Amino acid sequence: MIRILDLNTVSFDEILARSDPQQNVSAQVSEIIDTVVRQGDKALLDYTRRFDGVELKSLCVTEEEIDKAVQATEPEFMRILERAAQNIRAFHEKQKRTGFIITREDGVVMGQKVVPLERVALYVPGGTAAYPSSVLMDAIPAKLAGVTQLCIATPPAKDGSVNPAILASARVAGVDRIYKMGGAQAIAALAYGTESVTRVDKIVGPGNAYVNEAKKQVFGRVAIDMIAGPSEIMILSDGKTRADVLAADLLSQAEHDKASSAVLVTDCPELAKQVQMQLEAQLTQLERREIARASIDNNGKIIVARDLAEAMDVVNALAPEHLELCVDDPFALLGRVKHAGSVFLGRSCPEALGDYMAGPNHTLPTLGTARFSSPLSVDDFIKKTQFTYYTPEALEKVAQDVASFARREGLTAHAKSALIRGEVKA
Repeated sequence: MIRILDLNTVSFDEILARSDPQQNVSAQVSEIIDTVVRQGDKALLDYTRRFDGVELKSLCVTEEEIDKAVQATEPEFMRILERAAQNIRAFHEKQKRTGFIITREDGVVMGQKVVPLERVALYVPGGTAAYPSSVLMDAIPAKLAGVTQLCIATPPAKDGSVNPAILASARVAGVDRIYKMGGAQAIAALAYGTESVTRVDKIVGPGNAYVNEAKKQVFGRVAIDMIAGPSEIMILSDGKTRADVLAADLLSQAEHDKASSAVLVTDCPELAKQVQMQLEAQLTQLERREIARASIDNNGKIIVARDLAEAMDVVNALAPEHLELCVDDPFALLGRVKHAGSVFLGRSCPEALGDYMAGPNHTLPTLGTARFSSPLSVDDFIKKTQFTYYTPEALEKVAQDVASFARREGLTAHAKSALIRGEVKA
């Protein structure tokens, strides 16, 4: 049963306590990466046989396989994918940015150009965690940014196939290439390249402890988006929201993983008790009730605050991945939200809407990293290059200042470089 914690009787530290869900798999991952670097495709095929239980002849998904998956997908679900993709594109289109140029009267030109990354990989988990929605959320911003080559790595099923919904969503999103590989070995191949796998510039997408550790270890050779932890939801509600609605929204994230976190903060003690009872009633009806039960019992909390102002303090301290504001005027509280990945406003905006259809991204910072991180966006798939132009006359005006600054730092070659073009000698 979910715990009810009253801020009148428990400390703030107890409210903020988090368990560390990360496994220590660094040694195993390091060995896997080293093997892939040395053996290439052979290592990938060996690991696929060992970890996924399938013998592959090729790591690449063919166009024929994608065509068959699309044809086998229900027309209604294809329409849903297209509608979701349209909403995601419309939202992320607004994130596109251009460079700028500053031209001064003395002939100096400075600026910044926005350049898309050339090659990006999306890691898409397989098995029970195969989410076509994540393909749309990760791929569409990359395509809008102008990424030249966008690929997916995803573990194959026992028969060597890839989940048809993943292939269908990849077609809708415009993915260029799909590899049948998963785990730390896939991350290694994407970072270093093999005979069949082209090395990429950035890897995005969630995964298990092995995938997360591999992303940490290859960071620097390639860029990564974030180290994603278990899913989180936090709901701030006054006493007017229906208890069954709040319980359903909490369970929508609890069913993801036993390590997921579902938290309600309210100023109404009676609502806290009602939600506690509703959770028990609804848990028995879930297909994934064993997972949700573990999440609710081990990581779930209902926090009773003295008022909504104190409830907002709890929100900002926890910095949740998903935040629902179930109050009469959610926009009045929105300005007070300092730390949250994505905010859902009002009583008619369940977090599940954001997972699939609304348009804002659902790849979000977890484990309190919303204090300094942002949702996945078009910005994750671009880089910026600066440029500077000086005329001879403009350089002459500042050369002595540049040289003086350089000498202050003990860099005399810098000073000479600034002065050598003019009449003044170093």
